[in-house]
Amino acid sequence: MDRRNILRLMGATAVAAQLPLAAIAKAAEVKKKGVMLMNRIAPSVSELYIANLDGSNERKLLTDSAFDYNATLSRDGKWLVFTSERRADGQSDIYRARADGSGIEALVNTDSMEDAGVLSPDGKTMAFVSTANGYRANIWVRDMASGKVKQITGIGKVKGTEGKPDCYFRPTWSPDGKWIAFSSDRNTEWTGHDQGQGWEHTQELSIYIIRPDGSGFRQVISKKGYCLGSPSWSPDGKRIVFYEMTVEATWGARRPNYIGKAYSQIVSVDVATGKDRVEHTTGTDLKLQPQYISSSEIGYLIKYGPNEGLAYTSGRAPVKQTFIRSPSWTPDGKSVIYEKVAFKPVRPLLKPLFSWDPEWDYKHIDVYPLMSRDGWIVYTDKQTGNSSIWVMRPDGSEKRKVFESSGRGLEEAKVRMGLAGAFQPCWSPDGEWISFGLGYWFAERNTMTAALWRVRRDGTGAEQLTDGTLHSGFPSYSGDGKELVYRVWSQKEKGLRILNLETRQIRVLTEGFDNLPGWSPDGKRIVFTRRRDDGNYDVYTIRPDGSDLFRATDHESSDGHAVWAADGRIMWSGSQHGFRDEAALYEQTFQQYGQIYIMNADGSNKRILTDSKWEDSMPLYVPAT
Repeated sequence: MDRRNILRLMGATAVAAQLPLAAIAKAAEVKKKGVMLMNRIAPSVSELYIANLDGSNERKLLTDSAFDYNATLSRDGKWLVFTSERRADGQSDIYRARADGSGIEALVNTDSMEDAGVLSPDGKTMAFVSTANGYRANIWVRDMASGKVKQITGIGKVKGTEGKPDCYFRPTWSPDGKWIAFSSDRNTEWTGHDQGQGWEHTQELSIYIIRPDGSGFRQVISKKGYCLGSPSWSPDGKRIVFYEMTVEATWGARRPNYIGKAYSQIVSVDVATGKDRVEHTTGTDLKLQPQYISSSEIGYLIKYGPNEGLAYTSGRAPVKQTFIRSPSWTPDGKSVIYEKVAFKPVRPLLKPLFSWDPEWDYKHIDVYPLMSRDGWIVYTDKQTGNSSIWVMRPDGSEKRKVFESSGRGLEEAKVRMGLAGAFQPCWSPDGEWISFGLGYWFAERNTMTAALWRVRRDGTGAEQLTDGTLHSGFPSYSGDGKELVYRVWSQKEKGLRILNLETRQIRVLTEGFDNLPGWSPDGKRIVFTRRRDDGNYDVYTIRPDGSDLFRATDHESSDGHAVWAADGRIMWSGSQHGFRDEAALYEQTFQQYGQIYIMNADGSNKRILTDSKWEDSMPLYVPAT
């Protein structure tokens, strides 16, 4: 199915208003303006496997393996439906193959995110998730004979409160093919972790059902303060099984250091009443994605911890194996399909990514990239190294390390975990100096410290600029190179400060929960992220003298990590279009739903630049030479 089919089926005018430029101008030959570098947090490897229920006879499933995930087998055992990014890194489409892994063909391959496809019992219809028509994850159905698609959630009466979370995930068919069950965060709140204090969101899900024609929508079960996800039907169609965890646990469920603290249970209820609740498990394992294998046995995934792998409610011996995900037991009850994910080998620098903008190529880079006026890139090698500072040409040539984070008194274990090191380097206007923060980052800031440093571009002259009594970091040079704006964090003092590099005097710019400041190219304004009293994070700008505070984003979701484009526009990472999947299923990521946006400095002309399943952030436009 191509983009023209979607435009015809949904109305070209409505879709064109929502989709990135690439979706409506793909056919036109556009001269590239250059490359947009960006960072993506996502596994670099995901391959499909099949094995016996006890884990024996494991083998790769596809004859042509790529970055593949979320596979299911049709009821008749003939077709495998799966998600793949084989078109390009970050562009998820839905494919099918024969049961032996041959004959791979695309089923839905638009420029939107498509995922979680599953065939109806009779094989005539496929339910799947897509972000087409508004960038939010919704349930769609595809007629397998004609290829026609139809959106059945996020429209009409099946739509949540405007501005709130309103996405729909993990469709699954009833045995008679008359209903589709799914999870949704509709009519919930944008809530940060740690009781609303954190930047990253938690997720509250309930279980719903709907007919494939979009009628009969109703809630099966909801539990305030809990996440109920990945529903699956019993063989007789009378019960639905799901995982249940607290909303707060959906944050820890994607953080391996929360083992034993973020846990869940496998629960089933009567579909007709939402009652007759049965808890099938106990204990503190993180249990996800349950499925009835028979009327008396449920299989499920244990994520992280000493029992990681596949487990069963029947007493069948578990299959302990790390980093297997998204299990799907075959209809004959004899095999299980799953993916194996990994972050190594790491996604290499300058790896091409899918571009949603025909005027720019997209490529991957490590964190906090910034370009000097003479065309050099500086960045922190958090994913590819040990959070040291590197410089290189935009094409990757002449790459060299200019500051080594190890040997600076930091705990090496924290450095290896990406919780300590040299972060967010920035160029002085003359290109002679690179300033950065050195110390402990993220949650470590509550108990540990960091200081501002600088080093010459050739790696000499490293010196500490602040005394380290406060947690100081994320610097940015003024237009004349005489000052640095940066963020401080302590129990007594927070906000933005400006350091005069000649006098070493420090003045207070703001005293709020402010972070990630950046001086505009013309030197007239500073952009930063602020956490408001209501817990919402937004992008602000302010003059260097503290006047004219301006709020550039005002959505209830989190916006931040803003940077200036060379032309004076602001690029940032935002979450207003919501999660693209159940939060607990994501792998070792923070704000996994984050997409990259761009706007004018006055907040006008906001536009989305990515539409992937993953966390995208830290963009940098590098013009063609």
